[in-house]
Amino acid sequence: MTELLELTAVVEAPPERVAEILLDVRPGGRSPVVTGGDGDEFVLTDRGSRITVTVDRQARSVSRQGEWWYRGVTSVEPDPRGSRVVHRIFNVAEKNGWAVRWVARGPLNAAPAAFAETVAGLGEQLGVAAWVVD
Repeated sequence: MTELLELTAVVEAPPERVAEILLDVRPGGRSPVVTGGDGDEFVLTDRGSRITVTVDRQARSVSRQGEWWYRGVTSVEPDPRGSRVVHRIFNVAEKNGWAVRWVARGPLNAAPAAFAETVAGLGEQLGVAAWVVD
């Protein structure tokens, strides 16, 4: 597994409060990352692709794995200003890893804007400041 991208943000709320929202992936849940699952591991279909979603409550993280190469992990960590939200995209291709550089361009280019929306959504729901760190 090779990390392709890391995005970081600060949310001015305790990690427990941020994680409570981030990990609320149930149908109708509050997570700005993904909703619609029952339990801490489930499969969703998005635009014809199967995506496995895994919630790790102890690590305060949600991961989505799909396609043949993609794994995205969003986690909450303590920060002096409240919480640090980190989103990482990994190449998990077992074969044809060389092709990922072409296939991944779209998702990697779209990730910063999607992450900014996620962070804004967390801040809005918590009623606190939230921003992406360069």
